[in-house]
Amino acid sequence: MAIVKKLRLATLAAGLAVAASFLSVAPVQAQALSGNNGQTVDTIAAVVNNGVITRRELDERMGLITRRLNQQNAPVTPMDQLRQQVLNQMVLERIQLQKAKEDGINVDDAALQKTLERLAQANNMSLDMYRARIEAQGVPWITFTGDARTELTLSRLREKEVDSKVTVLDAEVANYIASQRGPNAGLTSDLHMQHIFLKVPLNTPETDIEAAQKKAQALLNEAKGGANFEKLAKANSQAPDASKGGDTGYVSPSKLPPEFAKATSTLRPGQINPDVIRTNDGFEIVRLVDRRAGQGSASADSTRLVQTHVRHILLRVGDGMSEPQACQKLLEIKQQIAAGGDFAKFAHTYSQDGSSSQGGDLGWISPGETVPEFERAMNSLQDGQISDPVRSEYGYYLIQVLGRREAEGLVSQQMGLARQAIGQRKAEQAYADWLRELRDTAYVEVKPQTSLQ
Repeated sequence: MAIVKKLRLATLAAGLAVAASFLSVAPVQAQALSGNNGQTVDTIAAVVNNGVITRRELDERMGLITRRLNQQNAPVTPMDQLRQQVLNQMVLERIQLQKAKEDGINVDDAALQKTLERLAQANNMSLDMYRARIEAQGVPWITFTGDARTELTLSRLREKEVDSKVTVLDAEVANYIASQRGPNAGLTSDLHMQHIFLKVPLNTPETDIEAAQKKAQALLNEAKGGANFEKLAKANSQAPDASKGGDTGYVSPSKLPPEFAKATSTLRPGQINPDVIRTNDGFEIVRLVDRRAGQGSASADSTRLVQTHVRHILLRVGDGMSEPQACQKLLEIKQQIAAGGDFAKFAHTYSQDGSSSQGGDLGWISPGETVPEFERAMNSLQDGQISDPVRSEYGYYLIQVLGRREAEGLVSQQMGLARQAIGQRKAEQAYADWLRELRDTAYVEVKPQTSLQ
């Protein structure tokens, strides 16, 4: 399933089927390519550093994508817009391939063959059957294998330049586990905080309440601006722990005022609550120092995992499906389900995920097994509730929670899942930043539209 962490190439298998040929072009000057007889046979669509993308390559990729869209009866983006999107993609690919060549990254035939065999097995086919299906969709096998080699190359480049440099700290793992256990999960964690308390009982005159609130807001602004929280607490807090800089130590949320516990349940360590908190006794300014799993009856070597039974409908963005179109389609589906429609039937018909044959059912999901956007939306839903469209790197989801259960899980298992989830999240951001830097430092010149002669 697309939302679960898999081999990068496997998640791009569908993309390979619709991608076009990325034929290698030797570096040439930014001029038309000529045949032996001196006649122009191709023109340049874009110059990328010391290489080019020819208009023929661009047209071939455009042809494959539009043919696939027509086969799926999918709406086609206006051709000028689609051409620009495809060219941008090809430019970025070419820059990365040039970088891979500089780094000495090469995918040999044996590695390519193994990848093709894995893709075939993932589709429950022999390699010959898989090839026949690809060619029946109008994609020449040589084109498909060329794209597979490209994706392998880019995957190895990303591993070397980005993924291998991502580190996940134990503290990040602990924080993730504490905050990723379903709705209101943060309320089950002990909280270590610093706070500044201004005493203002509810029966205080309105003018005094307003003055205290203004003072609290001013202190909050100082804290958010970088002022030393401990010093602010010592100088201003009216709580018994003011002399300790407002340090509460670890406290169970059940021992805190409800407004206080709710406000701090979503904070990350080091964060200051963005708003002043009003309680029955006054105003609170809170900074979360740390959180840990609640001290309960769980054994030392195990903890409770909250698993969620969930199903979804995925619409991918691109190849003719714009973000507004995907979002609007899922909203329409949600309305039809609310009117009595069958979620599973809609998933079977529309979902662009491997789970579509099971009505979009993903079974029981543990924390850390899905991409962050999906997990956050899933955790916010009650049983039976359907989300609004949720965006992730794979497209737009419509998510429905079918139930939740507690399951015993070894701490090592939970930590492994959390480390994987955090690592992927950090790697995705690092990869996006790296691509942006790579693109910004490249020389790219897009040529005006001209017709082939």
